[in-house]
Amino acid sequence: MKLGVIADDFTGASDIALMLSEGGMPTAQFVGVPEHSIEDHIEAGVVGLKSRTIAAADAVAISLEACDWLLNQGCQQIIFKICSTFDSTDAGNIGPVTEALADRLGEDTVLVCPAFPENGRSVYQGHLFVNDVLLSESGMQHHPLTPMKDPDIRRVLARQTSRTVKHISISDVWAGADAVVQSVSEAGKAMVVVDAIRNEDLITFGRAAASRKLLTGGSGIALGLPQNFGFQPETSSWAGVSGKAVVLSGSCSTATRGQVEAYKANAPSRELNADDIMAQKLSLQEIVEWAIRQDTAPLLYSSADPSIVAAAQDKYGREKSADAIEKVFANLAAALSHEGVKRIVVAGGETSGAVVSGLQADTLEIGPKIAAGVPALKVAGRPLALALKSGNFGGPDFFSEALSVLEGRE
Repeated sequence: MKLGVIADDFTGASDIALMLSEGGMPTAQFVGVPEHSIEDHIEAGVVGLKSRTIAAADAVAISLEACDWLLNQGCQQIIFKICSTFDSTDAGNIGPVTEALADRLGEDTVLVCPAFPENGRSVYQGHLFVNDVLLSESGMQHHPLTPMKDPDIRRVLARQTSRTVKHISISDVWAGADAVVQSVSEAGKAMVVVDAIRNEDLITFGRAAASRKLLTGGSGIALGLPQNFGFQPETSSWAGVSGKAVVLSGSCSTATRGQVEAYKANAPSRELNADDIMAQKLSLQEIVEWAIRQDTAPLLYSSADPSIVAAAQDKYGREKSADAIEKVFANLAAALSHEGVKRIVVAGGETSGAVVSGLQADTLEIGPKIAAGVPALKVAGRPLALALKSGNFGGPDFFSEALSVLEGRE
């Protein structure tokens, strides 16, 4: 294996796995740190963790475990894959994990870039934009677990690490890879936020990063990396999976709530609200039986308005309510799969982590792109296809489009 990725959630893992696969690298996605060595034909391994919102010390420990496993597979470069909206709190986990990985790898200068222009994420003058607005005005300021109220990535990162935080401006990036390499050589022991507003900027980033042992960023930074290892873009072959399907949504992002409303207009749906979950009023068996009876793939969702989410958090506690909701989705996924559901579309990073855990999947095969940053996936060795979507990804009709791609109808 040449390239190793440590992703802080499962949707992010599939996101960057898609980018590497499209870049021509034979890629496998693993659910958690594997307990076995990988097959010889895999050149890029993506370890998906559920570490974005856990305690920083725990995130560091599991990330180092993943790093050690990847190094034992022969990886020459490690990527710490984070969300393109830099989801974190002042306590971490981006800074602490990056710093720990850099220490383990003996890397002084770490390039950091969450940009993903295809999905509207760009970094300019160290500030993160979502489409044409600052991160802090994009809706991410209302995220229930990692509210992003500061768009200056340099300031956010500086609050999370003891290392110096520096910056490479877009003018240096436009001057070419050699100019970026020169800036990196002058940075010293630091985390360096790199501007990028176009795909071409990420290609330059990739060329400049060829000799780095560690990179931190969104999936966009993978655009220019496969070529460093001699690979060229390829088209994925995919045979879909037919049969019963379901859509599970736990994201409260603006984009997902729009997708929920669009899908509900033409498909059966049921809302799983926090009060019922916390009071244990939901009957898992009844919900599963209802879902299986539907002729059209039903939607089961807990994607409320931020004000409703905030009220539930105030009432029950942020972590307690989030854990309870994730447990419901994990149990639903397991029960639905047991009853013969073959396609599952999931919205939300934490929800995706819960679903994959509930399914007890350990390796995911990478299929074609459904939307920017979202591939079709198959659970290795099982007739089960998945789509794991970050909250803000995809267009209004993403759920219907994903179900079609998973079935092999594009």
